[in-house]
Amino acid sequence: MAPRILIVTPTYNERENLETFVSRLHAVTPAVDVLVVDDSSPDGTGDLADALAKSDPRIHVLHRAGKLGIGTAYIAGFEYALREGYDVVFEMDTDLSHDPRYVPDFLRALEAGADVVIGSRNVAGGGVEGWGVGRHVLSKGGSLYSRTILGLRVRDLTSGYKAFTRRALEGIDLRSVRSEGYSFQIELTYRALRRGFRVTEVPIVFVDRRAGQSKMSRRIFAEAVAMVWKLRFDALRGKF
Repeated sequence: MAPRILIVTPTYNERENLETFVSRLHAVTPAVDVLVVDDSSPDGTGDLADALAKSDPRIHVLHRAGKLGIGTAYIAGFEYALREGYDVVFEMDTDLSHDPRYVPDFLRALEAGADVVIGSRNVAGGGVEGWGVGRHVLSKGGSLYSRTILGLRVRDLTSGYKAFTRRALEGIDLRSVRSEGYSFQIELTYRALRRGFRVTEVPIVFVDRRAGQSKMSRRIFAEAVAMVWKLRFDALRGKF
């Protein structure tokens, strides 16, 4: 039997992008389901998601009470996926920066034995379009900093384009994950590796959002800097 696949996409003010995102995704992989986790977007993203879900059984919606953060949105989505019996779960941004054309590459890596697949901007064939010098330095520097402290070989620790097997999600201990933003991505990969899961990177070209506003902030970056050390110390104390 073919695996049941769910794409989890958190939204906050993504009305301009949501319908295009879903359309492009289903053009490449018609059989996948989509879960929109909306944090009460004031621009009506949640209402649009509900309308799409009414006309397409592959689309599902979780509404949350307010802007509670991308990390908790993904955790809610992962828990939904486990409850509903999905075999493979993706993280993808709704803002069109994560191109659906790479989904088959992720699935091939999973079929080859990976437990977690990362869409990597920092391996051969990967890259970024639309960033200035400062954003490049921030991203590559953050990944190098994290890799050095945590002793990892993964080239793109801050990527938010990922796929997990059900087994990996069950083994990560989702309820103990408390990071947000960049550090959420780092923590999930670190936990997976510490628990012996196989993590593979596939190249992607990340395209900066063309509509809406970036959710990146100084607070999110500062949290990532501190969280890397917390993860390291927790590992030394045997918490992973």
